[in-house]
Amino acid sequence: MSHIWNLSDLYIDELKDLWSANDQMARALKKIAVKATHPELRQMLHDSQKGIASHTDLLKALIANQGEKVSKEHCKGMEGLVNEAVKHTVEDAPDKGPVLDATIIAQYQRMTHYGITGFGTVAAFSKALKFQDDNRQLRAAVKEMYVADELMTKLAEAAVNEDAADE
Repeated sequence: MSHIWNLSDLYIDELKDLWSANDQMARALKKIAVKATHPELRQMLHDSQKGIASHTDLLKALIANQGEKVSKEHCKGMEGLVNEAVKHTVEDAPDKGPVLDATIIAQYQRMTHYGITGFGTVAAFSKALKFQDDNRQLRAAVKEMYVADELMTKLAEAAVNEDAADE
């Protein structure tokens, strides 16, 4: 972490942290997605990986547009969430079926909520710094994450959780 003297420094630091968080979540989802048994869940996880890649590209561009070195800072917060997600969905997980799918959704949403808060925070920073274009793009990314989270909730409530309760 570099020295943070002002909101602009904090903004850049948070962008770099989010890049690391995205990379970690993307790697975790590659491991987790293959375990999903519900076809709609598998597809949603695949689509999510595309969204994460797009958001990572955005973060890199925003860092570069500030004239900063395009690099990331290791995100320890996401590291913990990823470790928990892999533990519960890959290492100590049911072999297959609705209970595993419910576990996958729960872990996915935990990681996604971290992203929502992080992107929301940098969107607020960009607004205060009067970086209108950054703010517009970051708010759009947050909206996409909210939509993905809501779709995951709907799948859980409409199918996966009911099926898991019947096992």
